[in-house]
Amino acid sequence: MTLKIGILQTDSVLDQFQSEFGNYPEMFTDMLLKASDGSAEIINYDVEHFQYPVEIDECDAYIMTGSKLSAYDDEPWIHELLQYIVRLHEAKKKLVGICFGHQLIALALGGKTEPAKVGWRVGVQSCDILVEKDYMQPPLRRLATIASHKDQVTLLPLNAELIAGYDACPNSMYQIENHIFAYQGHPEFSKPYSNALMDFRREILGEAIYNEGVESLTKEMHSTILSRWIINFIER
Repeated sequence: MTLKIGILQTDSVLDQFQSEFGNYPEMFTDMLLKASDGSAEIINYDVEHFQYPVEIDECDAYIMTGSKLSAYDDEPWIHELLQYIVRLHEAKKKLVGICFGHQLIALALGGKTEPAKVGWRVGVQSCDILVEKDYMQPPLRRLATIASHKDQVTLLPLNAELIAGYDACPNSMYQIENHIFAYQGHPEFSKPYSNALMDFRREILGEAIYNEGVESLTKEMHSTILSRWIINFIER
């Protein structure tokens, strides 16, 4: 049976980068198809512009993208998406949150998201795996992917189990029961795209964070492994 995954798109790649890197739906589609050996069917819903599934069971699972906005921003589309997360949770529908998605799930379900005291985290960042789950195949003790965020989950949502973290981002990954998986990093981002974003935000980041982020791009990443974990989580 084909696995049907809906992308809940909460932002678009900047116009000047789309010709080289594509838009976020393309990044996630590429990631999910590779992780599922091409067996998944991917459908995109532009929730930033109020485009939702007609029925909640239209897909087997949903994956929520990152966004340049903050989870706590007062935007009508964010308020509607918060309500939709609650609906998905009550229906125990498989839901994966990435970066902004990870933060918005926390906010929707009794947790807290706010600006991080450490400021921006960019480039390749590594977190410690605190709890090993059966879907984490192949297993890792530390997980490294691209990060690009200035906000963090500072209080986990209700009934959440902390799965991974590190000093600068303690709540990097969490799970709620067997239907919600949330991660602060970006398994869909490539190193060249991360570099382009850091160049674009260099003044905002400041030289120290910018230089550290660019230098980190020489490190090994585990994005392919994490995307396999996501497929495994959905299939279980």
